[in-house]
Amino acid sequence: MTLTLTVSDEVHTLAPGFTHLAIEAHGLVNGPSSEASSALLDDAARRLAVRLDGRAPHEDPHMAAWRETYTAFGSKPSRTRNSAEALAKRALSDAGLPRINLLVDLYNAISVAHLIPVGGEDLDHIRGGMRLVRATGDEDFVTVAGGEEVVEHPDAGEVVWRDEASVTCRRWNWRQGPRTRLTEETTSGIFLLESLAPMPVPEVAQAGFELAELLEKFSPGARINAGEPVSAFVSAQE
Repeated sequence: MTLTLTVSDEVHTLAPGFTHLAIEAHGLVNGPSSEASSALLDDAARRLAVRLDGRAPHEDPHMAAWRETYTAFGSKPSRTRNSAEALAKRALSDAGLPRINLLVDLYNAISVAHLIPVGGEDLDHIRGGMRLVRATGDEDFVTVAGGEEVVEHPDAGEVVWRDEASVTCRRWNWRQGPRTRLTEETTSGIFLLESLAPMPVPEVAQAGFELAELLEKFSPGARINAGEPVSAFVSAQE
C-alpha cells in the first residue's frame, strides 16, 4: 500500500482486541447512487435483520464492545454512536438507509450487512500517513455547521483518526470531516474496516473480501489492493 496506517500504543492499550483491515483502490469510478447500489443497501438491511433476529443493534455483542470502548475514552455511546450502530439504526427505521453516492453506498452496505464500522477516505486529500491516536484536545477538526465551515477540537483523550494536516474523523469512527470524504469526483480511496473482540477476525476478512469484490464490480479496471486484518500492538501498512 502507498498509504501508511499507524495505530498508537495508547489506542491498543485502550482496546487490545482492535483489528483493522485496509483496502486501497485507484482508478475508481464514482457517481450518484444507482438502482444497483440501492439494491445492495436494501439487501444489507435484510441481512442485518436476520443477524439481529429481533434484537436492537446495541444488543449485538460487537456493538456492545464498541459502546464499552466509547465509554472508556469519555464518549457517551447512546449519544455518539459508532458508525455501524448508527447505520444499523437507520436501516431498521422506516426511513431506511441514506443513498449518498456509489462508493459510499458500497461500503455502507458492507457495514450494515456485517455490523462493522467501515469508512472511506479520498486519498488525494489525505496529507501524509494516517494515525489512530488519543487526542490532546488541541487538534483541529474542520467540519460544516449551518452551511458554514467551522473548526472544532476533540476532547482530550478522545480516539481520533488524523493525518498530518488535522483530524479526519472524530470519536474513532463517529463523524468524518468533509475534507477527505468520498465525492463523485473521487478516483482513489482508502477503505477501512474496524472491529473489536468478540467479532471473529475471519469475519473481518470476509467483509473486506466482499467490499473489494464490489469495488471491482462497480469500477472495472480499478487497481484494488486489499490488505489482511491487522491486530498487532503497533501496526503499519505500506
